[in-house]
Amino acid sequence: MYTLKNAHGIELRVLDYGGIIVSLKLPDRAGKFDDVVLGYDSLAGYERASPYFGALIGRYGNRIARGRFTLDGRTYTLATNNGPNHLHGGARGFDKVVWDVTPFDGPDSVGLILRYTSRDGEEGYPGMLHATVTYTLTNRDELIFDYHATTDRATPVNLTQHSYFNLAGHGRGGDILGHVVTLNADHFTPVDSTLIPTGEVRSVAGTPFDFRSPTSIGARIDAEDLQLRHGRGYDHNFVLNKGGKGGTGLTLAARVYEPTSGRVMEISTTEPGLQFYSGNYLDGTLRGKQGVVYGHRGGFAMETQHFPDSPNKPAFPSTILRPGAEYRSRTIYAFSVQP
Repeated sequence: MYTLKNAHGIELRVLDYGGIIVSLKLPDRAGKFDDVVLGYDSLAGYERASPYFGALIGRYGNRIARGRFTLDGRTYTLATNNGPNHLHGGARGFDKVVWDVTPFDGPDSVGLILRYTSRDGEEGYPGMLHATVTYTLTNRDELIFDYHATTDRATPVNLTQHSYFNLAGHGRGGDILGHVVTLNADHFTPVDSTLIPTGEVRSVAGTPFDFRSPTSIGARIDAEDLQLRHGRGYDHNFVLNKGGKGGTGLTLAARVYEPTSGRVMEISTTEPGLQFYSGNYLDGTLRGKQGVVYGHRGGFAMETQHFPDSPNKPAFPSTILRPGAEYRSRTIYAFSVQP
């Protein structure tokens, strides 16, 4: 376990197992600190029954249809660990390995460098992949994720972070339906009944997926809509409007505001997509930190990413990394309080 703390008292705790964010303590508008992420008190909980709480995800975040893809004329077979599909890297993805961790201190930040080498053929993926993920907690109250990878054979790569948040405070807020979300996305990718994108890129206009202006998660989550039925709520990739911040490639993707605490989280990323998941499969059977029972929609995740099933969807942005190229991605969570 590694503990990082910035100048304003924000505290982050991370395991080398899965790069898991175990806790993140943030102040509310009254200055009271609460843990805002879901998880377990012991490693055993993460090993036994975790829906990717707090974990690094790889090689491929999200789903690949039927656990198969064809690359350079060869078909590769992966684990089908989510119904008929491959999810989040397989039976033993990057969330279930021990990373090599090096802490560091900067002039206005603290952080961890996590490294893992995935061997050729691991979980069915081709090529030896050298992955490095850097967690940086700044005195500007930002948590920055920098992803880097190289390979010796062409392979799909789609790394992300899978923390579940309840900004009201862990164990305090019940469900997350009152959180107010803004997404910088004019389109999303509809899915079939197994949550694989159909290939269509659909406008959010006039649908329950329109979060272009601030809207509570619960406002339309139970609307009569085929896509909401497929996901049991929100479990969809949003196509981000890419503008960029001063040539950095970063785009403001999302803003989440929790009214009772005043906590705000803004997400910026270089990625083209964001998977918004409203905790639909949390059902009260998991007992987390301090014995808290995680009920239906007790946390949300926002996974910055390339699109699901991209290896089988040539029209989607490519996730293929080739020898001599570098995979680079950055996501920033910026935390503040609204009076």
